[in-house]
Amino acid sequence: MPFKTILNIIGVNQGADDIRSAVELCRQAEAHLSVLVVSLISPPPIAGYGEIVLNSWLEERRSDVARLEEQAAKIGALLEPQGISFGVETLYAELGWADTQIGERARYADLVLIGSRARSDEALGRSALEGALFQSPAPVFLTPAGHASTLEPRSVMIAWDSRDEAGRAIRAAMELLVQADTVDIAIVDPQASTNANGEEPGADIAAYLARHGIRATVQVLASGGRPVGEVLCRHARDIGAEMIVMGAYRHSRMRERIFGGVTRSMLENADRPLFLAH
Repeated sequence: MPFKTILNIIGVNQGADDIRSAVELCRQAEAHLSVLVVSLISPPPIAGYGEIVLNSWLEERRSDVARLEEQAAKIGALLEPQGISFGVETLYAELGWADTQIGERARYADLVLIGSRARSDEALGRSALEGALFQSPAPVFLTPAGHASTLEPRSVMIAWDSRDEAGRAIRAAMELLVQADTVDIAIVDPQASTNANGEEPGADIAAYLARHGIRATVQVLASGGRPVGEVLCRHARDIGAEMIVMGAYRHSRMRERIFGGVTRSMLENADRPLFLAH
């Protein structure tokens, strides 16, 4: 499906770098840019002098809201002369509810964009990613610092593991895959079986893509004991992929946060745009 509404998550204290990238992506897609400027509420302090501390906290909240509105106005002024359709909203949310509220906004977008500046704020980046992935049907596009991002990639790498999440990512990215010059299906240490990768790993998904007019090359990669995420990132660099399409969080979020996993490894180490779906 075409991306006609792109939601860009921006932190209240972040600069205009992510916005400029979002503008270019919306121009490519001829999409409406919906900007959500987010500020996370600091928890109330606990001290012996409750009334004095509470008053200070309430004043801090008023200051936060004023700064949030000021940032939204600046972003609106920056977008006004860009010649694209846009809207700017604000969200002042407690950390425990921010993902839910971001997910509510993401339901009405075709794609959620989270730039490198937003991701540099750990709490905001996690809330934005998990809210969009787990509480909306929208795919997520993560743009790294120092790497050009595009919705018209010439070369795309698909990280394939025969799981539902990877299948959803491919379907969500179909328009991008159809337009790409080269599509590379990367499979790490596959086990050939009828209930997993088939007798010839990668053949089924390559045939599926071929029926959509996509000629994809299957690359079976050996990890050699290295983490799967590291193998995928290196392969993406080797082939010059401009985007990586993959399913996110096959394991639970808590398990990946504590023990690690492919999604976490890719989020931390990928040096090119990630197109994710859950």
